[in-house]
Amino acid sequence: MLDALRRRGLHGIGLNELLKNAAAPKGVLYHHFPGGKNELAVVAIQTAVTHLRHTLASLVATNQPPEAILIAWMNGAYQQLEKSLFERGCPLATVALESGAADIDIRAALSEAFQGIRGDIAAMLVQARIDAKRAGQLASLIVSAYEGALIQSRVAGNTQAMQDVTAAMTRLLEFELQAKGNT
Repeated sequence: MLDALRRRGLHGIGLNELLKNAAAPKGVLYHHFPGGKNELAVVAIQTAVTHLRHTLASLVATNQPPEAILIAWMNGAYQQLEKSLFERGCPLATVALESGAADIDIRAALSEAFQGIRGDIAAMLVQARIDAKRAGQLASLIVSAYEGALIQSRVAGNTQAMQDVTAAMTRLLEFELQAKGNT
């Protein structure tokens, strides 16, 4: 399901195709996921964000400056995008763009996912002595820029947007840290 979300989105793949790819009968799906495809999507979103947050935490644990962490995080994303020949984007953005008001559980999972990622980035920035309010603002900007650049790079078939965003966000963080006397 996670791969399907990255490549085709929630509505881009049917339940029968998912089951065929998983070599699983419908009964197994509904036994483990009574909510069907939507419940499976929620679990896939949670799995994706757990991996993403783990990657970010691993980078933070290196005790590098926030700019270096951001560069490594963004580089990892666009390397994965290139490796997939620009077919595998972020499942969070893909599903968020096609979710509707009736997709309450999916939207709740997405909201929690984005909130967690923003919180992790803000905590890293606070650790670098940026005040909490500004760190939260910057974290929102970074996540928005990351998602937007990933979408642009995916449709363009090149990583230029991600490289541009990485450079701009890095410079912004350098400026913020210099203003705080952290360099």
